[in-house]
Amino acid sequence: MHFFRYRDGRLHCEDVDLTCVAEQFGTPTYVYSAGTILDHYARLDAALAPIDHLIFYAVKANSNRAILKLLARAGAGFDIVSGGELFRVIASGCDPARCTFAGVGKSRQEIDYALEQGVLSLNVESEAELEQIDDIARARNLRAPIALRVNPDIDPHTHQYISTGSNENKFGIALDQIESVYARAAAMRNIDIVGVQMHIGSQITAAKPFATAIKKVTRLLRQLKSKYGIKFFGIGGGMGIIYRRALESGSGKWWHEHDSEPSAFSVRDYAEGILPPLRELDIRILLEPGRFLVGNAGVLLTRVLYTKRTPSKKFAIVDAGMNDLIRPALYQSYHEVVPLEQPGTGNNAQKVDIVGPVCESGDFFALDREMPELHGGDLLAIMSAGAYGFVMASNYNSRPLPAEVLIRGDKFTLIRKRQTWGDLVRDEIDPER
Repeated sequence: MHFFRYRDGRLHCEDVDLTCVAEQFGTPTYVYSAGTILDHYARLDAALAPIDHLIFYAVKANSNRAILKLLARAGAGFDIVSGGELFRVIASGCDPARCTFAGVGKSRQEIDYALEQGVLSLNVESEAELEQIDDIARARNLRAPIALRVNPDIDPHTHQYISTGSNENKFGIALDQIESVYARAAAMRNIDIVGVQMHIGSQITAAKPFATAIKKVTRLLRQLKSKYGIKFFGIGGGMGIIYRRALESGSGKWWHEHDSEPSAFSVRDYAEGILPPLRELDIRILLEPGRFLVGNAGVLLTRVLYTKRTPSKKFAIVDAGMNDLIRPALYQSYHEVVPLEQPGTGNNAQKVDIVGPVCESGDFFALDREMPELHGGDLLAIMSAGAYGFVMASNYNSRPLPAEVLIRGDKFTLIRKRQTWGDLVRDEIDPER
């Protein structure tokens, strides 16, 4: 569930009228619901109560320090993929010993920093990386905790850009090679084998691929546990969320919190799929959800600048662009777009392209979308924007990054200031000086 709903004709996040947020902080602005994030964390944690588990939030989904603090206080650790993300976790006052460091291209500087800070594990994705870690650990006169990332060669049936668990992807070590690499790691004096890790992809909307991948590495896990005393099995993240909601016919509502899409699946479905094979392993399980925890907890507020009609199309041009939220342009992904003022029952639907101001034809949020009649000045919310939204934003077209706001109950707080034009050139150096 989440806490966005119409109340008295206005779209609210928890107990806050989002029009008030837009008026105070301007647009475009990202808004996050703390209640939604904590609810999703609690429900996942409870569903996995039958097994020994830890939830490590995937920082790449949304790395604002306020979000990290919120989840740390709830009990989460962190799945990081860069030295910068580790720095963010530490800057948030969170414990680096509750971090696992993934990624195929860790630099020497990042590995050294992770060892210095005492991360729980470096998730190794190649033999060359293993050698690098051993070399750096030797120079520090310590043993580096590692887990090899196994690639189980599973097709998760998701977008090709976010599939990570097949042999055609750059991630991990092939299942038929993993035992020999573990043997090599065991022979290294400065390597401490602590776990096994995998991750098969993102936005996966069925439990079966997760269960299939777990079963595929079960024999390997038992062998490694017996031989090396591994302490955990990281099963990755990738739980999909609901992006598309059908219009509620006859109600006059263009969006409703209980609408769903056939491809979505629940925490219950996920738990029922993965718990049986995991119970048999009798080992601590690490999960790395990102999108599931924060995706539906965020919206991007934007204002209609102009409407425009051509012989074949009607456009609503908004002040947010692909530089603010790139998912529709990059993945052709669907985001529900709703007005902050609830349309009345007599409002006629019309198809419109909702597009941004960036000088690219791919700068759009919705194409041929049925919407109530829109006018310049109308406020809209682009839903399900809490994951891979701000973190993928850029300054393309020299556009300042948007503001971010966190809501808890009836309170809302600015957690990132909007960039200014001056910020765009602040770090540039004039060679003539």
